[in-house]
Amino acid sequence: MAEPAPINRRFDEDVHFNLVSPGPPRYRTRTDKPVRYFTVVDKQNGAVLGYVWGGDEDDAAAYVPRRAAGPVGANESISWISRLREAKARGIRPSQAVAEFLAGPEPGGRGRPLPGSLTDAPNTAAVKAVAQEA
Repeated sequence: MAEPAPINRRFDEDVHFNLVSPGPPRYRTRTDKPVRYFTVVDKQNGAVLGYVWGGDEDDAAAYVPRRAAGPVGANESISWISRLREAKARGIRPSQAVAEFLAGPEPGGRGRPLPGSLTDAPNTAAVKAVAQEA
């Protein structure tokens, strides 16, 4: 009869959880309250990559990639999420961040705001629905 396999000692050790800080300040990533959003387009060919939205009532803002933009739209989220985190760290409201992004210099990354595309939506679900359209 074969001997049973030895049990790894790591499975017998106590697990210690150390609390760490919650990370950088962030806007909430969804809301059922009204939001304003603008379209992000590719700097090279003008293709729609996604949408940046913000709503002050729930202190929420985010970037939503357009499904039809594929990986390029998803990768663009890195640039916009970084900008949103910087705005939150400066203590500005989501609507101020959206306005600043629209009026400011062209950002790094592949996308840029489409002038004149600022639109109202009843909530984040509506923006996500627009992003899912082909």
